[in-house]
Amino acid sequence: MLSLLSPIYGKIAEYRNARFDSGSTPSFALGARTISVGNITTGGTGKTPLVIMIAQRLAGRGKRVCILTRGYGRSNPRKRVIVTDGKTLLADARTGGDEPLEMARSLRGKAIIIADRDRVAAAKFAVEEYGVTHFILDDGFQHRRARRDLDIVCINATDPFGGGKMLPAGRLREPLENLKRADVIVITRANLAKNVDEVKSQIAKYNSHCHLFTASTKMGEMTLLKKFLSFDKDVEVRMPAIDLARLANSSAYAFCGIGNPGSFFGQLKLDNFDIAGEVAFADHHMYTAKDIAGLAKKAREAGAGYLLTTSKDAMKLGGINFDIPVFVLEARTVIDDAERFNALL
Repeated sequence: MLSLLSPIYGKIAEYRNARFDSGSTPSFALGARTISVGNITTGGTGKTPLVIMIAQRLAGRGKRVCILTRGYGRSNPRKRVIVTDGKTLLADARTGGDEPLEMARSLRGKAIIIADRDRVAAAKFAVEEYGVTHFILDDGFQHRRARRDLDIVCINATDPFGGGKMLPAGRLREPLENLKRADVIVITRANLAKNVDEVKSQIAKYNSHCHLFTASTKMGEMTLLKKFLSFDKDVEVRMPAIDLARLANSSAYAFCGIGNPGSFFGQLKLDNFDIAGEVAFADHHMYTAKDIAGLAKKAREAGAGYLLTTSKDAMKLGGINFDIPVFVLEARTVIDDAERFNALL
């Protein structure tokens, strides 16, 4: 049944794009240099770490940066939410979205972040209110109503083309031919795949003129959840006393609720973590005390000494009591030719 619906989804995407291409549906300049970071498939492609990296680069040049995001999974998607004004955190994961909050924590005052379905209106507000000089459109490849100066597309090397089928049978959000719109294509998680040259050849069939980069995912140090969330003084995390010496030789029980959980679990194995077990929740899952109690039970049964999760998941764990240590691993993107990439920004 799903395969029957995919051609219909594809036709809708083609019709929509044709209207933007012809000008029948207008696009709008945002009033400042605009960089879009998106993908052509659903699921995790390493987009968020790349958005964070770009914002850090621009802020380091003294630019006034604003990230415009839809903020998937937030409680009221119709409401505009200022996640951070560049100084103070003004929302939580439920009101602002888990990924916007993750960005806010990583950037810590280097960017304004606004969650709004209408990114054109949000941009007008941001220019007038904050004097923004650079916008980053988070998940912007299909959001063609907002005009962009640089269109970046992330393609996950471990599952580059979503099975080659359109939604809902596959994970393509629009036909691969539309990669021709991209100015830059970044093949992410290249360190987890053996077929990167094959992916490059496939991309070249649809876009031979773009700037092509490969990127690896690197995990930072393990950070205790309570310390990780300490940037937000309103968040309380109750955890047991931790004997770090005892945990040094313990295995971990990993969990996450992200678009591509296999990439997180695969990276842990690549980095030689001793993993006793793993659980994947749906993307943007909002955790409950019952979820955590169940995870703790499974961890103890598997002989694990602690839980291990992603920074995106950590954003939704405040206010929950834990009877087992929880550590957070923050991912970052390393571009193969950073100097050339930075020059395009």
